[in-house]
Amino acid sequence: MSDVRDRVDDVRDRINAAARRAGREPSQVTLVGASKRQSLDRLQSAWEAGVRVLGENRVQEAIEKQENLPRAIEWHLIGPLQSNKARRAVEVFTTVHSIDRLKIARHLERHAAEAGRRLEGFLQVNIAAEPSKHGYAADDIPPEIDELADFENLRIVGLMAIPPFEPEIEQARKWFRKLRELRDAVFSTAAWADRPGYLSMGMSHDFEAAIEEGATHVRVGSALFGPRPEAQ
Repeated sequence: MSDVRDRVDDVRDRINAAARRAGREPSQVTLVGASKRQSLDRLQSAWEAGVRVLGENRVQEAIEKQENLPRAIEWHLIGPLQSNKARRAVEVFTTVHSIDRLKIARHLERHAAEAGRRLEGFLQVNIAAEPSKHGYAADDIPPEIDELADFENLRIVGLMAIPPFEPEIEQARKWFRKLRELRDAVFSTAAWADRPGYLSMGMSHDFEAAIEEGATHVRVGSALFGPRPEAQ
């Protein structure tokens, strides 16, 4: 699996360079390895090459992988979450990037309290108002989210978005800037001013531009692991 190690080194170099171009420290950027449908061997190789955070789209797939990979891996949920999977998600993940409605946040808070766990979360924003995607409207983060600031077990730490695919990377910047501006507006209010205001944005084809625009978490799959295997 030397190709995975080489890919990890390449992605790290690109993260470091993008951060420095933006006048930031590379340590301010968390690499989340998007591990959907990737083999255990490839994930193990990524771990050995220094990837410490893996992001899964499905709760069950993360459970199956956790049983066969180092326990020290930090697991993030980066795919949509159904209410009936919230309890298991609390058991499996340290962070949920895809909180797209108040109902899900309430479920996570309740189950985390019952389990005596602390969980971090991102509010997912439908940054381009695409009908096929979930999330809060970018132009209307409702006042009701202030309820989340009082949660004791689910701590909202930032915003996440999956922008439209832009063949020209420079075209993707407008979506990253829009999310950053929304983050600045939300996390400057009294209810949220004590939170870090992280930005989970950028994937394999555009993570460098996302970092230059302020990303703190980039979700990188194919650039780390190679093409994703077809679903069986």
